[in-house]
Amino acid sequence: MDLRQTNVQRLAESVHDVLVLGGGINGAVSAACLSARGVKVALIDRGDFAGFTSQQSSNLAWGGIKYMETFEFPLVRKLCVSRNHLIRSYPSTVQEIRFFTVHARGFRHGLLKLVAGTWLYWFLGSFFTKTPRLLSTSQMQAEEPILNLDGADGGFEYSDAYLHDNDARFVFNFIRSALNYGCIAANYVESLGSERAVRNAEGLWETRARDVITGAELRIKSRVVINACGPFVDAVNAQAKETTTHRHVFSKGIHLIVPRLTKNKRVLTFFADDGRLFFVIPMGPRTCIGTTDTKVTDPHAHVTDEDRRFVLDNINKRLRLPKPLTESDVVAERCGVRPLVVTGSGAGADDWLQLSRKHAVEINAADKHISIFGGKLTDCLNVGEEVAAYVKELGVTLPFEGRKWYGEPPNEVRDEFFHQARLMGLDDLTSPAASEKLTPRLWRRYGGEAIALLEDIRRDPRMAEVLIEGAEYIRCEITQAARREMVTKLDDFLRRRSKISLVISQAELRAAPGLREACEILFGHEADAKLDEYFASHP
Repeated sequence: MDLRQTNVQRLAESVHDVLVLGGGINGAVSAACLSARGVKVALIDRGDFAGFTSQQSSNLAWGGIKYMETFEFPLVRKLCVSRNHLIRSYPSTVQEIRFFTVHARGFRHGLLKLVAGTWLYWFLGSFFTKTPRLLSTSQMQAEEPILNLDGADGGFEYSDAYLHDNDARFVFNFIRSALNYGCIAANYVESLGSERAVRNAEGLWETRARDVITGAELRIKSRVVINACGPFVDAVNAQAKETTTHRHVFSKGIHLIVPRLTKNKRVLTFFADDGRLFFVIPMGPRTCIGTTDTKVTDPHAHVTDEDRRFVLDNINKRLRLPKPLTESDVVAERCGVRPLVVTGSGAGADDWLQLSRKHAVEINAADKHISIFGGKLTDCLNVGEEVAAYVKELGVTLPFEGRKWYGEPPNEVRDEFFHQARLMGLDDLTSPAASEKLTPRLWRRYGGEAIALLEDIRRDPRMAEVLIEGAEYIRCEITQAARREMVTKLDDFLRRRSKISLVISQAELRAAPGLREACEILFGHEADAKLDEYFASHP
């Protein structure tokens, strides 16, 4: 029996201290923090972990420089501190990156004013990153010849951070950490509603749930319920008859993944035709361009023709390309909603664009119910700590309170992995087409668990071979995913445990000879069915 099946069975077998609904970033850090501190935690998600909003970000961990325009300096300070904390805690995964910004002549804010703002941003970030730079057009053209600087009077450069792999992988690693500490987590288990059994002397919550894969129903008992369902928090609260002060409004953002536009490892930043920030972000062998900021009412957003035209028109105006980008150049698309927190009747249409991505944790002490609204990946470690503090307030004991629950393994573990890798000549097995050597890549993705991958490669050197051409994932990583990462559908691996489907087109994937073997490793005798299921949903 695989890990998921075992955990689905265990969900209904005992009373949990806490049930977390939702396996996005907020749910993942809540489960990781609480589990590490000795709390009996269960977590379910009706889809895959990080399968909704948390897989649609810009892959940036930034301090919120845009909120300086609305003078939200305390929020910017908090986000900058959080960004710095992430970089320190995950030096292999969350890394500083430079933002190269073009300033159009006549823009609503003068160039020197914006440059002064970047220095203030650097100050609010405790001087943690490299210093900002004022750039002349000649400097910019020399450093980034791809830029179209017609109508520009200069620019500036400052730092933030980005995720080296992808957002969903980052989130899953918190889920994996929670599993290591005893959390009973299962994807594709849908909550059908929670009810607090006040007639029960213990006042337990009982959550009806359904295994989406088999259709079987189960009941999960817990002392506390945490609603971390992202854009669906309001709907799930309505099911549980929980009334909250906060609620969500939604902003849709899209990104288009296209062939790599520049080899420089920096983010190109512009102000789009409507004045909003617009990015060109490196993504391995590809480039991610966007984003939009469109008010929507339904969390199930999709990319429209208008969205594509907006992004392509803006990028073609701002770059000197051999030929304009068209829809035929789009390798993949990302589309998601940002859940923005409002209170009461919320913000009106006039001030909607000024809403920030700050989070709010709301607690109903009488019902022992917690709701998490909004939030950014940048601030995720704070969310975990806040939720743990609230759970303690609700009477749940944290046997290992204060235990550190995040970050890369200690330096001794890292040194041992790198030493073993060096002795076995791991980097010599790296594919010639790879963008980086195997040793840092495996460490970044798997931390201490990467040592087990070395043993796989020692036993069979073919384990270091890339299975899918153009994808930097080797055979032992796929074996690891099958064994430890609760891959239930092919999309779970291609889109969330890895970024393969973001950098390889569906046509290339369909023709990739190694995909069939990958499916056999992941799903055994179900390989053909899983392949058919994937391509039926990704025509």
